[in-house]
Amino acid sequence: MDGIVTEVAVGVKRGSDELLSGSVLSSPNSNMSGVVVTANGNDSKKFKGEDKMDGAPSRVLHIRKLPGEVTETEVIALGLPFGKVTNILMLKGKNQAFLELATEEAAITMVNYYSAVTPHLRNQPIYIQYSNHKELKTDNTLNQRAQVVLQAVTAVQTANTPLSGTTVSESAVTPAQSPVLRIIIDNMYYPVTLDVLHQIFSKFGAVLKIITFTKNNQFQALLQYGDPVNAQQAKLALDGQNIYNACCTLRIDFSKLVNLNVKYNNDKSRDYTRPDLPSGDGQPALDPAIAAAFAKETSLLAVPGALSPLAIPNAAAAAAAAAAGRVGMPGVSAGGNTVLLVSNLNEEMVTPQSLFTLFGVYGDVQRVKILYNKKDSALIQMADGNQSQLAMNHLNGQKMYGKIIRVTLSKHQTVQLPREGLDDQGLTKDFGNSPLHRFKKPGSKNFQNIFPPSATLHLSNIPPSVAEEDLRTLFANTGGTVKAFKFFQRDHKMALLQMATVEEAIQALIDLHNYNLGENHHLRVSFSKSTI
Repeated sequence: MDGIVTEVAVGVKRGSDELLSGSVLSSPNSNMSGVVVTANGNDSKKFKGEDKMDGAPSRVLHIRKLPGEVTETEVIALGLPFGKVTNILMLKGKNQAFLELATEEAAITMVNYYSAVTPHLRNQPIYIQYSNHKELKTDNTLNQRAQVVLQAVTAVQTANTPLSGTTVSESAVTPAQSPVLRIIIDNMYYPVTLDVLHQIFSKFGAVLKIITFTKNNQFQALLQYGDPVNAQQAKLALDGQNIYNACCTLRIDFSKLVNLNVKYNNDKSRDYTRPDLPSGDGQPALDPAIAAAFAKETSLLAVPGALSPLAIPNAAAAAAAAAAGRVGMPGVSAGGNTVLLVSNLNEEMVTPQSLFTLFGVYGDVQRVKILYNKKDSALIQMADGNQSQLAMNHLNGQKMYGKIIRVTLSKHQTVQLPREGLDDQGLTKDFGNSPLHRFKKPGSKNFQNIFPPSATLHLSNIPPSVAEEDLRTLFANTGGTVKAFKFFQRDHKMALLQMATVEEAIQALIDLHNYNLGENHHLRVSFSKSTI
């Protein structure tokens, strides 16, 4: 690539991505000093002293057409995925800025990337080109605010140095070689599924593969993008963010792996490019070679806690959180609403008790009110906002008593109980002190066993006297067909039972959760992640 001169209007979206070839991004330090990228930016308004780019790369970049209200932090964030930012000069009156990176290679990588992907700040396209200045000499008294922001960024960057034993400036560019992120979930008070990860991370590019597993008692994942740049953007936006309010904190680093070998498509691993893969029937999802490689990876040095002090506003991260129905990220309204509105119910069949049992799979239902004048709708109050989000995500669009129910957040903050002496025909029920709540104990194992409705049910608390045939008959009496049954090998108190459809399984769970099997054993029923 030595000696090639490529004319590009940086920041203008081009049809071809010749500058964004895998070789340029995957090895930012190889032969790149010979690549000269010039810009023929057709904006005639020039900053004094800036020529129309005579071609020489520089670690100082000239950024134009900035939105008026843009902050230093947002401009610095443009450069962070490519390496350490060492200086910044904002020219607010001219809607321009100068950004200095630690190395020329980092600046070249950044210009090459933004030549193929138009950079935006606050939904407005901006333009990036090399400056004629080889370094920024700023008057620190005039530029005081920018310097304070820069110091804060550097402090956070240093605290989050990806690889032990290396400085940020040395290591910040090299992780771009991998399109694979390693994700650790800290403070996992609520379960995080493969689908939740896919929904959040898809906002930054096509997610090709995900593998999830538990290591050192921590839920972890490997997630592969099609392009290292997408991995950089996702890490920048999401590292340190909470999926739910004040918990389930994402710790994100680049993996040394560049490709994941996914053998099975199930709730633990998925290759989105190969829908033909088998489910594996409970096989371990983590390939032994991947497990060995992962064991060698150094651990994250990030300080445990919530958001980094910067809390860089990032519309994509906020959109990802909102799309996933989650809260806890900047820019997303506090999702503390505990009340759900459920509509399109079968008004002939539905009762507060049936709604309590079904929604109780995803949280502790406090109150249920079937609307007096609209009996196909009900208000359900959960114990907290995260539980209402979980219930909405898992139950909206499911079939209950033959009708597809709709679940949304209600504008009500609480479900009112009827006034004393007023008979509301049993349409409102208070379950606040119910002994059947599944999630009363913080950190209970039940938090780790929350799965979407499925045809396979997990049964537990089965007394020794109850045989397979008894349970098959019991579940067939709910009106469905029992397709398969299997006791757990080591523990006959538990079993898996598969109905013909998800709707039949929902019906069976409503009818038989807490069913008295005798000998003071009440049957526990939940949805299973497995198949038989």
